[in-house]
Amino acid sequence: MADHEAFRVEAGDGASPVILHVPHGSRVVTPHARERILLDDAALAAELDLMTDAHTALIAERARAAAWIFANRLSRLVVDPERFPDEREEMNAVGMGAVYLRTSHGEPLREDDPAHTEELLARYFRPYAAAMADLVAARLAATGRAVIIDVHSYPSRALPYELHASGPRPAICLGVDAFHTPAWLLEAASTAFSGLGDLDVNTPFAGAYVPVDHHRRDAAVSALMIEIRRDTYMTEPGGPPGPGFEAVVRALTKLVEAARPGRGD
Repeated sequence: MADHEAFRVEAGDGASPVILHVPHGSRVVTPHARERILLDDAALAAELDLMTDAHTALIAERARAAAWIFANRLSRLVVDPERFPDEREEMNAVGMGAVYLRTSHGEPLREDDPAHTEELLARYFRPYAAAMADLVAARLAATGRAVIIDVHSYPSRALPYELHASGPRPAICLGVDAFHTPAWLLEAASTAFSGLGDLDVNTPFAGAYVPVDHHRRDAAVSALMIEIRRDTYMTEPGGPPGPGFEAVVRALTKLVEAARPGRGD
């Protein structure tokens, strides 16, 4: 399974069903995408501070144990691999579908050019989606199941683009899916992260990422989203890791261990 300019795959143990997915941890904007972004360099840097899940790739690397890692090499400002690329995506309402047209504050990010959008989807989004689906299929073939743990972070104060910003903003938000998140996985995550502060489910962000090829089709694919409030582990908006960083790594390690072979079956 070869890497691509849009993503990297780090192999884990052949017997492990666990995939740590890190979709929003990069600040890299390709020249191809940058030339169509309307922000100047300073404004782009500020937007990247707000929209990047800083240090989540490092958290996944430190916590991986035997897990596989699938990480986005590029910023979500190039394409967002966790959005639907069509009318199903609710974030289209604020110009932030698979290809963002607006910034976190609703300012123009790029022109609404369907041809350019299609270029970005073809070059980055679809290869990413296909490779993630292939990795899930490979874990199913090797172990009989796949466990996707989606590693995210979010700001302590809501940004204007958020559609569901009125609810609680706990230290740890667990995103679950009625079809793909079994009770044992939610319980394991709740236990692993219980020492980091308050914890809630599906607030302020909800759901869990599963590739479209497997979505709502295969119950052997389990999924859970971990959203870590940024002031829990780093200096906001885009600063270095803070005193809570190691505690986050230990908590995610516990969750990865809880999903290892022989658990959750």
